[in-house]
Amino acid sequence: MLYSKIEGSGRPLLILHGFLGMSDNWKTLGTQYALEGFQVHMLDLRNHGRSFHSNNFNYTVMVKDILDYCVANAIDKISIIGHSMGGKLAMFFATQYPELVDKLIIADIGPKYYKLHHTEILDGLNRVDFSQKPDRNQVDEFLKNYIPDFGTRQFLMKSLYWMEPEQLGFRFNLDAFNNNVEAVGVALPTDALFTGATLFIRGGNSNYIVDEDFDSIRGFFPKALFATIPNVGHWLHAENPKLFFEETLKFLQ
Repeated sequence: MLYSKIEGSGRPLLILHGFLGMSDNWKTLGTQYALEGFQVHMLDLRNHGRSFHSNNFNYTVMVKDILDYCVANAIDKISIIGHSMGGKLAMFFATQYPELVDKLIIADIGPKYYKLHHTEILDGLNRVDFSQKPDRNQVDEFLKNYIPDFGTRQFLMKSLYWMEPEQLGFRFNLDAFNNNVEAVGVALPTDALFTGATLFIRGGNSNYIVDEDFDSIRGFFPKALFATIPNVGHWLHAENPKLFFEETLKFLQ
């Protein structure tokens, strides 16, 4: 069963993080949604955070994980917020189980195919030598050689934890990602369809969703609405959480 943090009471709202992320990335926003009358379920997807590790890592098995989670928690109608890989997973789930989904919010990802673009990040993560027992600062300094962007490194460093005294490690399952990373970018099936209320919200400085994608997105999600948060990139919910919360709450309510 997937690990989750649950806050609040009311209408169920699932939050699905992106590749290499975890539920902790959404703690502040999750609390805000809970204060507005939602029972917020912040999930760690398989091979991430505190959830189980598995050699299988693709959208087919992750959709089943979400379904099993809903059954175990007696949830029969949910709204979903998914960012990046979590957004693609939300699309797969909503088009396969539309009767379970009330409203769908997709953050900065489209249904199209995305070519592999995590190579340098994975290369850096794989080269961290934990046998040398580095501390957090030393890991950060090493990763600068592969991941110069401070924000991206801080995001990844959230998955560092003390496996035992003086021994750090990553919570995510790096081996599974190495073997299945191409699965993250796959496209939605051409016959996929969700006719419920859907919001695609993108970063103004991001190129994950461009204006030319709108028509094809409506082919899968006929009721799709679009919103743009200006002056932010792919990590829109972290770069401008206030505007992200306002836009998404307005849609959910």
